[in-house]
Amino acid sequence: MVVLEFFLVLLTMNQVMPQPKRGNKASSKTSLQGRVLQLGNQEQSISIPGMPSVNISLLEQSLKPTRNSTLALLPEQKTSEDMRLYLLKNTLVTCNDGTTAGYYIREAKASKRWIIFLEGGWCCYSKETCDVRYKNAKRLMSSSDWPKTRRGTGILSARPEENPHWWNLNAVFVPYCSSDVWSGNISKSKNDYAFMGSAIIQEVIRELVPKGIKQAKSVILAGSSAGGTGVLINIDRVASLVEEMTSNTVQVRGLVDSGWFLESKHGKSDCMDGASCALTDAIKKGLKLWNGALPEKCRQHFKREDEWQCFYGPKSYTSMKTPIFVVQWLYDVEQLRIENIQPDFQFMTAHQWNNIQSIGRELKKSLREVPAVFAPGCFSHTLIIASNWLEFQVKGVTLSRALQCWTKSLQDRKSPKTVIRGCPFHLIDNCQWPHCNPTCPALHDPVTGQEVTLLQMFLRLSIENQRRGQEPKGDMNQLMAMLRNGG
Repeated sequence: MVVLEFFLVLLTMNQVMPQPKRGNKASSKTSLQGRVLQLGNQEQSISIPGMPSVNISLLEQSLKPTRNSTLALLPEQKTSEDMRLYLLKNTLVTCNDGTTAGYYIREAKASKRWIIFLEGGWCCYSKETCDVRYKNAKRLMSSSDWPKTRRGTGILSARPEENPHWWNLNAVFVPYCSSDVWSGNISKSKNDYAFMGSAIIQEVIRELVPKGIKQAKSVILAGSSAGGTGVLINIDRVASLVEEMTSNTVQVRGLVDSGWFLESKHGKSDCMDGASCALTDAIKKGLKLWNGALPEKCRQHFKREDEWQCFYGPKSYTSMKTPIFVVQWLYDVEQLRIENIQPDFQFMTAHQWNNIQSIGRELKKSLREVPAVFAPGCFSHTLIIASNWLEFQVKGVTLSRALQCWTKSLQDRKSPKTVIRGCPFHLIDNCQWPHCNPTCPALHDPVTGQEVTLLQMFLRLSIENQRRGQEPKGDMNQLMAMLRNGG
């Protein structure tokens, strides 16, 4: 009670500052992948007779990048920043509904560096879940309505001020239309839907040969969310394919954004959608339906019935040969949803708050032995193709700078764990409180829409839980020090 009174006095005296503003322009964006994280949301549900209601919040999140210009639709006039759509010449490699898969590319003839980005957007793992997905998120299952051009942002941007180190390389964006976490290898003729995610990646790379990938010096396979998990599953196969087609000096690497999931401890087993379903149950069901192609070395570590574990970063990484860089919010909102925790602090209990802290600790522990990491202690999901990706820092270092340092260490042919002086790339926030990083995306009250500081959030939680005789755990001295520093 003394602590609560002390906080109230501080609020009254205006001695605790809110999170620093990071520019009016950036503040106007309202995407989980961008500037703002809404505290709580109204989630749309769909009912299927005889089955549980289906929450499609994950599908809606996957659609937000297009709506919020993370990879924006272009004006009619083509510019040098445009990425042009190519449907695959091999029409047997398809999206879920049998339409031909494809990719967008912005070519840089003078560059021998390539980045190939895999889009995210969860998955479906039964006829019922796929039917619902097709009805409500058709573009994630079909190429029929894809625009002819797009413009990349974040690490795919062609603007030096937005993407200082990779603006002038060959950029490829592969739309997600296989609903299989980029693992499937089965055609529509054998199923109600095709699941060919792994085959799409392989075919895209083969079709990039006439466009110059054969002369590549470096190739990065990147992805966000399900696309990030797709990188984990496919990176060694991609490395082998690229090395076969190019010179022996080519460097293949992986960039995993918000795809490093932990196995759920609290997710529901009887469910229809990603927001309430344990990821393990979805993967187990889907793996059979998709005829999933998993990394061979990882599969060898598990019995056949346990091969689904290769979808989890901590499990697949140990047998991985290709270097990867992991970008992971320590309090990833999709990991929280998998654990049945909604990021709505109006109604959160102390038990849920303590579970969130536990998830953050587990993520930190799982990343400890990964040499290249960027892990801010924030509530959010996905980062690398957000237009404001340069705003976020860990220990004073931006992700762009960390990636540059990692790339330099690999070019110098040093050990993956060798850190160049003054150029770090193993960056994990070490404060124990969720949203402790002062560069975290702003939190907003779901009712008023106003920005909420960490102190206000904690006060609301404390007041509610004192009524219940509960108390959130944590070092109060550390929290106060962080708040004095602008957190």
